Amino acid sequence: MLKRTMQIRRNLTEGSIVKNIWHLALPTIATSALWDLFNIVDMIFVGKLGPPAIAAVSMCGIMMGIIFTIAIGITTGSVALIARFFGANDHENADKVVIQTLILAIAASIIMGVSGYFFVTPLLRLLGAKGEVIVLGSHYFKIISLGSFTIFITFSLATALRGAGDAVTPMKVLLFSTALNIILDPLLIFGIWIFPRMGVAGSAVATIIARAIGMVLLLTVFLKGHSHFHIRLKTMSIDFTMLRRIVKIGSFGSLQVFLRNISMLLLLRIVAHFGTITIAAYGIGIRLRLATMMPGFGFAQASAILVGQNLGAHKPDRASQSTWATVGLYEIIMVFFALSLVVFAPRVVAVFNTDPDVIRIGTQFIRIFSLTLVFLALSLVTGRSFSGAGDTISPMVITGFSLLCFQIPVVLFLSKLFATQGIWYGIALSDIVQGVIMAAWFLKGKWKEKKI
Repeated sequence: MLKRTMQIRRNLTEGSIVKNIWHLALPTIATSALWDLFNIVDMIFVGKLGPPAIAAVSMCGIMMGIIFTIAIGITTGSVALIARFFGANDHENADKVVIQTLILAIAASIIMGVSGYFFVTPLLRLLGAKGEVIVLGSHYFKIISLGSFTIFITFSLATALRGAGDAVTPMKVLLFSTALNIILDPLLIFGIWIFPRMGVAGSAVATIIARAIGMVLLLTVFLKGHSHFHIRLKTMSIDFTMLRRIVKIGSFGSLQVFLRNISMLLLLRIVAHFGTITIAAYGIGIRLRLATMMPGFGFAQASAILVGQNLGAHKPDRASQSTWATVGLYEIIMVFFALSLVVFAPRVVAVFNTDPDVIRIGTQFIRIFSLTLVFLALSLVTGRSFSGAGDTISPMVITGFSLLCFQIPVVLFLSKLFATQGIWYGIALSDIVQGVIMAAWFLKGKWKEKKI
């Protein structure tokens, strides 16, 4: 596992673009697929505890998005700079980026951990949770908050390696971590063998234990000289100039994800008006929607890195070609997902929960959002390509408009006309709007001139 990453790093500024895409995307997709498998298995286990447990974990998933908002912001700035520096063969500055990224990750984890632990209950109430859902959700999220440092550091180190062109090493570590998570989940939720029965809280404990082990492995890769970077503890001092560069790029990336999470909170608030059954159906549908996006995260990350490194090597046209080739590959996969979900939606929902109303409402949601998955793919890849170029303002503005100015008003209006189906139609329409605008702005090509 600790093989030197320089042996598996590829020159991304030359050779076949498609091969470069697969070199970066496949390991990330494999990692995402197993992580998504865990999310599905986790929801199946939690589903055995009843609709309140599903609703609690679904609501906490929205709040966990706040943690990932900060983590994604940090790594967005990090990967843009690392990719650009590696494309220009400036390894010294790439090392500096990694060190400053770790400092930011540690600081952010302390702030988010303390905030999440003490404010989880009012946040759940704000989302519309009641009674048992608040109790279960509070137990779950307090554990996640205390262990948030494992998420920040793991995410930062894995992204740094990918930015350098090595997606294999983080894949190995994260696959091991995720597999451990899947094993621990039922043991701690149901109290199997020597383990205590912890219910919903057991799912959170399993997640933190697995993430902590993954974090230790990645730290070992960096500190023992097994990576393409040269990091030493004694070199970990604050470089305010580099910090500002990371924050300047990453802050708009964080704001983009923050706006997305705000829209999800507002959306969940609307869904909550229709009761716990609808929340449970929505939670299942969102997990499946996320499943279709997991390969996209791999493709989008690949596109961002290719754009960054090729811009660093002064090859803007190759950067653009890399993005559109990535879009084409992901669209093929999305068509397959869409057809499969439309046909098998009732059976898939029934795996999570056998309540007839949950199956009926969940099936409606899944079939409707499946029709616009190709637009979701378009916005995901082009949006991350902007970020790879260091332009995080454009995707932030487009995302904010599509979700807050379009999606929420449309969902509110349609939900009054068509109840829950109106919510699902509003989500689908916003996917179309965001995909079209994002792709059209990317075609203008102003991102090619971005200086970072």
